Amino acid sequence: MAISRWIVERRLRGVATRLVAARAELGIVVEQAAAVADEADDLDLRALMSDAPLDRAEAREAGGHRTAFQREASRLRAEILRLEALQDRLLDRLGGN
Repeated sequence: MAISRWIVERRLRGVATRLVAARAELGIVVEQAAAVADEADDLDLRALMSDAPLDRAEAREAGGHRTAFQREASRLRAEILRLEALQDRLLDRLGGN
């Protein structure tokens, strides 16, 4: 029984560490996504006002970056939810011992 509790506690510490890291990474990605989105919006506006193919290409590229950051933020949010659920299950298991 003591070994089982030790294993659960060890897994719980690992999950807590991963949660802290994922939340910190999400904060960085969200901040970067906001900056990229602002730049993409500016480039979209410039492309609308211009007939230059280079402006349209830059706007498309920036839009791709914006989408990539949004996708990464979504992935991190899902990972955080998964880790929180795992943490809850481990805490329930620890409380049941």
